[in-house]
Amino acid sequence: MAVTVRTLQQRKQNGEKFSVLTAYDACFSRLISEAGVDVMLVGDSLGMVLQGHDSTLPVTTEQLAYHTSAVARGNQGSLIMADMPFMSGATVDRALTAAHTLMQAGANLVKLEGAGWLAETISVLKRNGVPVCAHLGLTPQSVNTLGGYRVQGREKTEAEQLIEDARLLEQAGADILLLECVPRDVSAQLCQSVQVPVIGIGAGPECDGQVLVMHDMLGITPGKPARFVRNFASEGHDIRASFAAYDKAVKDGSFPASEHCF
Repeated sequence: MAVTVRTLQQRKQNGEKFSVLTAYDACFSRLISEAGVDVMLVGDSLGMVLQGHDSTLPVTTEQLAYHTSAVARGNQGSLIMADMPFMSGATVDRALTAAHTLMQAGANLVKLEGAGWLAETISVLKRNGVPVCAHLGLTPQSVNTLGGYRVQGREKTEAEQLIEDARLLEQAGADILLLECVPRDVSAQLCQSVQVPVIGIGAGPECDGQVLVMHDMLGITPGKPARFVRNFASEGHDIRASFAAYDKAVKDGSFPASEHCF
């Protein structure tokens, strides 16, 4: 049975974890979905892991639509989430245009980076039949204003604002929240403050779901891995078994462990 937004909402209500991995083509889409991973994210991370850029900023809507359509053709029942690229949420009209393109390419929902100011845009997207995941905390598209890839919400005022933004976006109609690089205690408070599922990356095991970039969890991304990454391929698995091991570790609660948290 195909995974839907309602499936993830039911998982949260039942206290069950769900898994998310990035995917960018039909071949890996088939392997990831056959391994039982619930959600595939066609991420603008493709700008770094596929295109060789040093950030996600150069990625366009058209490029994301191309990869989304490829992922959709290989999919075996996972939910497909597509990133909205840099500046696509700057106005409601631009967001509608980008979401229209991505949904027609095969996405089941779109992901927007930002904060409470996204409320109006999310409300309009939902009114037009577009489910939305709101990405909070470390938002890579804002790396230049954040001063680098830094943990967010360490200060009390920042943490309180993060939780308030999450509540506001839930009220606006966000179906899912994604929380990146946030201290574990803040993440736990946020997850208890909202009713929608929360996906974490570097945000602790209290989140309802976990996401990693596929290249990171296979150990093939150049450079030092981020603290929140676990290399499942180094544990003796082939690619198929690595995806299955990741899915199992997320669902049985063994990933992320304390060493993956801030």
